[in-house]
Amino acid sequence: MRLGLSTPIVVQVPGIASPWEATAGPEELTRIARATDELGFDHLTCADHVGVPAAAATVRGATYWDPLATLSYLAAHTSRIRLATSVLVLGYHHPLALAKSYGTLDRLSNGRVVLGVGVGSLAEEFALLGAAWEDRGTLADAALTRLRRAWGRREVEDFVLEPHAVRTTVPIWVGGRTRRSLRRAVTLGTGWVPFGLEAEQIAELLATVTVPEGFDIVLSPGAPLDPQGDEADSLRRLTALRDAGATHLTCTVRANDAGHYCEQLAALRELVDRKLR
Repeated sequence: MRLGLSTPIVVQVPGIASPWEATAGPEELTRIARATDELGFDHLTCADHVGVPAAAATVRGATYWDPLATLSYLAAHTSRIRLATSVLVLGYHHPLALAKSYGTLDRLSNGRVVLGVGVGSLAEEFALLGAAWEDRGTLADAALTRLRRAWGRREVEDFVLEPHAVRTTVPIWVGGRTRRSLRRAVTLGTGWVPFGLEAEQIAELLATVTVPEGFDIVLSPGAPLDPQGDEADSLRRLTALRDAGATHLTCTVRANDAGHYCEQLAALRELVDRKLR
């Protein structure tokens, strides 16, 4: 399994984010990103919300750094780790605009972009942006098809998109928690990023489809891990995800500050290498 990071600070969900993240900024973020890069982590992530309804903020959190700006900044401070959107809401963006903006990031980062995409779940945010809520799944499928055709190509639909991504293929991880999201991932993507499901539920859903060769199954343990303080619990939770079919893990860790966060990441890297290889 490849090990990735659900980047702290840039997304602060209650129950997952630590108190120190509320006042952390670019210095702490850079330190953690560089640590993941040096430790050989596969990817780091950033989510996509313009605004969260105030009534939902106590559950979803209110802090969501812009993914394009954030990942562009982190690209300049790292050299190898992949830069994953987790996830872009397709209904909020024109597919050719995504091909241009994230294609530019792909060029700047020497081909390190991973596009995590989803259909969205906040009706209020769709209304805020003037995006179509009804039939958003069907519209997302059409947008994803156009995005795949446009990626890494200079001329698209009689328009020149310059610059563009360095390759005409890109990892596309489809988010969701339903059988339909899994079918969308198998049909139009290269991986699946389920959320809010137990390992047993994920394994049951995966048993309903034929997973293509090389297909990525990107799973998360949910609550932060504590590899230094409770190695046994961390190992138990990661093993359950491996047994459910994970090819990639996207993790967070408990920490008191950025320095402790980096120490926890090193301990997590060592645990995975020692016990799960």
